Amino acid sequence: MRYVRVQTGSGPVWGQLRGETVFPLTGAPYLGAVPTGERLPLGECVLLAPAEPGKIVCVGKNYYDHAMEMGEGVPDHPILFLKGPNVLQGPEVPITAPDFVTRVDYEGELAVVIGRRAKAVSAEDAKAYILGYTCFNDVTARLVQKADGQWTRGKGMDGFGPCGPWITDEVEPEDLAITTRLNGQVVQQSRTSLFMHSVPALIEFITASMTLEPGDLISTGTPAGIGPMKDGDRVEVEIQGIGTLASPVVLPAIRSL
Repeated sequence: MRYVRVQTGSGPVWGQLRGETVFPLTGAPYLGAVPTGERLPLGECVLLAPAEPGKIVCVGKNYYDHAMEMGEGVPDHPILFLKGPNVLQGPEVPITAPDFVTRVDYEGELAVVIGRRAKAVSAEDAKAYILGYTCFNDVTARLVQKADGQWTRGKGMDGFGPCGPWITDEVEPEDLAITTRLNGQVVQQSRTSLFMHSVPALIEFITASMTLEPGDLISTGTPAGIGPMKDGDRVEVEIQGIGTLASPVVLPAIRSL
């Protein structure tokens, strides 16, 4: 099943996506929502971020090549940080930043959507707590991140978490191709089989310390190839079996690199 959130005249609505038709739901799928009986053509819908998390748990380094790219060595356990719900935005919403930011990077990632309250979950049981998977762009103000010495401000600015285009439970996360394109050129290309820590292992590690609530996101880390964006660019994160998350870039303070 695929799930979407769409904007309607009465506000945001969750729905099931079957082919090119959206079947609105009475609420979020992880809250036991059921179809309302309505139908909406997908082509006439504005897609929103398919998530309403209380928190977004991100993995800082989960591909060996990215860890080496950052020049900080390979961690012996997952490195976690949080993004707030303020970062979320849907497909085709421009990526922006305050004028004082002079470098903004893309980071294409696979995100896990939690479907049940999860505390102290074993890796063996982790699958039962997953609603599905979506694409995520861990947008980063790189120089702010480096200047601060920690990641909250550089990764937590408004709109720094494009997400979508939908959630699907029709893929398995063990070996999916992930590709990021900037203006049509491939800049990141890898497979989730190259994770240091698998999705079940991440859920076990995270829930040993914090409770994950239905709707929370885990963004599983980015492969090598991160780089800056400038005003007028277009960035796309494509994951095999899920779809493509596309975002225009509107950064008037960064017109050239």
